[in-house]
Amino acid sequence: MGVKVTACVLDTSAILAYVQDEPGAARVNALLVEAREERCRLFISFATLSEVYYIVCQKQGVGPARELTALLKELPLEIVQSCERITLTAGRLKASFRLSFADAFIAATAIEKHAVLLHKDPEFEPLAASVSLEALPYKTHPP
Repeated sequence: MGVKVTACVLDTSAILAYVQDEPGAARVNALLVEAREERCRLFISFATLSEVYYIVCQKQGVGPARELTALLKELPLEIVQSCERITLTAGRLKASFRLSFADAFIAATAIEKHAVLLHKDPEFEPLAASVSLEALPYKTHPP
């Protein structure tokens, strides 16, 4: 189980772990329970919403992607839109680290919200000095 957090940004990988019942789903569920009980705040970046939508759309079609989007809107998550400060922070992160465009915005959202970034993506590890990270079990690929 993870540490006690008061604010957490869920990366796309954390959302997908939860909805696909992958390793780490229990941690996400525990945070959702805490958020429902108003013991912590959970955020997702607009970039996460977009990534979840297109990933599910590509794999399963538009219908399941819309259903998942509706489910996410019913969870105790705050969707954070970009603003100039988040955009410039994302730009600085993208310039300094090997991050995808979406991951730069997700990390910038965690910085903006003074939140732990919950993820399953080793791409975030170099940011440990800039943002508080909590890693879920990484996917292992057979040799």
